Amino acid sequence: MLSAQEAFQLILETVKPAPPEQRTLFEAWHCVLAEGTVSDLNIPPFDKALMDGFAVKSSDCQNGKATLQIQEIIYAGSVPTISLQSGQTSQIMTGAPLPEGADAVVQIEHCQIDEAARSVKIDTGPVSPGKNMLPQSSVLEAGAPVLAAGTLLRPQEIGALAETGSPTVKVRRAPTVAILATGDELVAPEESPEPGQIRNSNEVMLHAQILQTDAKPQPLGIARDERNHLRSKIQEGLKSDFLLLSGGVSAGERDLVPSELEQAGVKQVFHMVNLKPGKPLWFGILERSDGDPCYIFGLPGNPVSSMVCFELFVRTAIRQFMGFPSPRPQVQQARLKNDYHTSGNRPTYQPARLEWESGESTVSPLITMGSADLNSTVKANAVALFPTGNQHYQAGLKVDVFLW
Repeated sequence: MLSAQEAFQLILETVKPAPPEQRTLFEAWHCVLAEGTVSDLNIPPFDKALMDGFAVKSSDCQNGKATLQIQEIIYAGSVPTISLQSGQTSQIMTGAPLPEGADAVVQIEHCQIDEAARSVKIDTGPVSPGKNMLPQSSVLEAGAPVLAAGTLLRPQEIGALAETGSPTVKVRRAPTVAILATGDELVAPEESPEPGQIRNSNEVMLHAQILQTDAKPQPLGIARDERNHLRSKIQEGLKSDFLLLSGGVSAGERDLVPSELEQAGVKQVFHMVNLKPGKPLWFGILERSDGDPCYIFGLPGNPVSSMVCFELFVRTAIRQFMGFPSPRPQVQQARLKNDYHTSGNRPTYQPARLEWESGESTVSPLITMGSADLNSTVKANAVALFPTGNQHYQAGLKVDVFLW
């Protein structure tokens, strides 16, 4: 049976990043850059005023007091027309370019204007070169790198790209992800279950998890434990970039998913992973005639198992598809807040509560009634890894934690 690390490696070797595509900045939010960008100009492109006030020669205001002759008013978006000589100043607005000869700005609050004499009396502390201004190219020089390939485009990155002359960028798109829950026992969440039935919680849960990755969920409803119905639903799901099936992947008489996937031409990459919960996890690939493969995960039907397998493995695959440079789950260490004992003989990935206490991270594994106990995960914001089964872990021990 594969270890979790071996499963991660096979997923990363199988899933290929989506081909780059050109998008405008209005369409690129939360996409991942496929190519790095450089600035097409200096930032700022001129010596820039950071305050409303007066552009001055700092040598005229070394003791903080001066009376200077006003030459012009410089607004943001305009260009200075007069170079300053000693004893001269120009009124300036925030964001405007400093005139030639000026090397500082005195805030308007420290200035008293004499309209009749067209002069200003300055009364402030010593004025040093560079005060209240941003020198040309002090942020970026033309041709300097702005963002590297693999960067997730948040609002601040979108703004930086606009400022530096990249109105369109090459990105890797988010995938479409079909969701298919399987099982005769399932009914829709709005229905009242009859004896022997349960509500279909996995579909909406996976839908929400997919949205968290910025991928596009495509719910397909419930497939019954009958080959023709399951086959038809699988064919519909194989049109997406990813297909997630929930349930039907274990070793029971009605666990039909692996054989039906094989019938559909899907190549199995692995089945069964040495972890708890989530042992029945199935992963495969369909090479389609259009050249774009479909990646298929068969997730366990128990909701906690399904949730954990998504966070560890499906999220990794989606991030790989989108071009993240580090697609695997991010791990940090935290100190156990309470004793914890693992059962069985597999590594345990236990839903847990991560907190910050007294300057360090602490983690409390949540008590559950098994992998069907979805309600116990409501307080979880992480998964704690206990690498050895049937072992007692003492409070205070540091363990690996994966954030949810």
